[in-house]
Amino acid sequence: MMKIQGIDKLQRDLKEAEMAMKEIDGLLGEASFDPEDPASIDVAVQAAHRMIDDKMGPYARNPLVGPMIEETKEHFRQAIIEQAQAHRLGKQDD
Repeated sequence: MMKIQGIDKLQRDLKEAEMAMKEIDGLLGEASFDPEDPASIDVAVQAAHRMIDDKMGPYARNPLVGPMIEETKEHFRQAIIEQAQAHRLGKQDD
């Protein structure tokens, strides 16, 4: 029986990537901040970055996960900023 080289490694990498993503599932909901206070927003972004490093860091050497870490941090930063903006816009409508 012939074995295709690299398939086992790819399967391991994919499995690790799946585990890394499960680690951060729901993490954004844990971010708490005062949408009126820019310093509080910055602290929430930094806390999210640390949580991502803590949860995904063990998988950082994985060629699929490593690049996702920075992308995930940027995604969380954007989501926090958007939540704060939506709150402030909602307050203006009142």
